[in-house]
Amino acid sequence: MSPLDQPIDPPPPERKPGEMPFLEHLEELRKRLIRSTLVVIVCAAVSFYFADEIVKWFIAPLGGIKLHVTEVTGSFSAYLKICLFTGVGAALPFIFYQFWAFVAPGLYPRERKMVFPFISVATILFLSGTAFCYYYVLPFALKFMIGFSGDLLSPIITVSSYISFAGMLLIAFGLSFEMPVIAFILGKLGVISSSFLARGRRIAIVAILLVSAILTPTPDVVTQLLLAVPMYLLYEASIIIVRLTGRRQ
Repeated sequence: MSPLDQPIDPPPPERKPGEMPFLEHLEELRKRLIRSTLVVIVCAAVSFYFADEIVKWFIAPLGGIKLHVTEVTGSFSAYLKICLFTGVGAALPFIFYQFWAFVAPGLYPRERKMVFPFISVATILFLSGTAFCYYYVLPFALKFMIGFSGDLLSPIITVSSYISFAGMLLIAFGLSFEMPVIAFILGKLGVISSSFLARGRRIAIVAILLVSAILTPTPDVVTQLLLAVPMYLLYEASIIIVRLTGRRQ
């Protein structure tokens, strides 16, 4: 058979704009997670220079209650945890940009131009959630939990336990306030609709209560409700946002 008579392989099917094989999606996600992690580490390292001021701010909700160290490396571990939390907060705009860049291929060209409003709103919402927790929820939760000691018990609070408790609570509230942003993205991608969210209110209430019980580091119902109530209000706000901005089915 001559070379001219050999069958020609059909050209590969053209890929639609925004389409990407599953393995390429995973590889893209891995790259963006690595970049975000590296930026968090850099921001955490820089924040170590301001560690004393950050620690003073972090323990202020205790209202003067003295923290204790029970391990040789306790103080160093405490500073390391606080700097890590600070690094996450400082790297938020970059993390949100990486998230937007990951989902952008599934958006229309005019929607991809909304990157800066998205980053700004997402950062403001996260900081609003942490501020709400820091100024209202955290002092209340500390007073409520420590108040159980009464006159019979003398609480000895270690710096490690407090930082883990406060840090997880701050992050939980910050992430929960991102619900409208996540709903906006999923609505733009056509994954959810306002009618879908409205029909799922009962399921959402149960899920919110379950998530608040998992995210809050305390077993008391009061602290869990302090997270669950704002989450439900944000869920209702998400329905409105998706109704106004979501992709038409």
